[in-house]
Amino acid sequence: EATTRRAQELESERQARAAAAAERMRRSALATRVFYFDFDTAEFRPADRGVLDYHAQDLASNSNKRIRIEGHADERGTREYNLALGERRANNVIDYLIVNGASRNQIEAVSYGEERPADRSESEASYQRNRRVEIVLD
Repeated sequence: EATTRRAQELESERQARAAAAAERMRRSALATRVFYFDFDTAEFRPADRGVLDYHAQDLASNSNKRIRIEGHADERGTREYNLALGERRANNVIDYLIVNGASRNQIEAVSYGEERPADRSESEASYQRNRRVEIVLD
């Protein structure tokens, strides 16, 4: 009986640790609100799917929550092209969130194109930081 009780205690502790780890992962994912894109593409990176899943689940669980998805581009290309690219990036993230449980009425989309760079220097590293989508909590 003592062995069974100890086994149950150990299992209970294991489950508590697993639940705490899952909560840390969820919080970390929800704190991630910037997603980067490759040059001249509107598809987010496959590595970002897991984090976006958490955002979709969070929206699905909180129907009153509202977010704004802001699409950005680097300065290469015309202003009009970059506005359209930022919009395509934002819409791809929105589509993914909706397919995974979010509601369209929870999400506003804005494209800033090249107008709001995260980094104003002219290097490949700064261009990379500017090719992004940001999730802004309303």
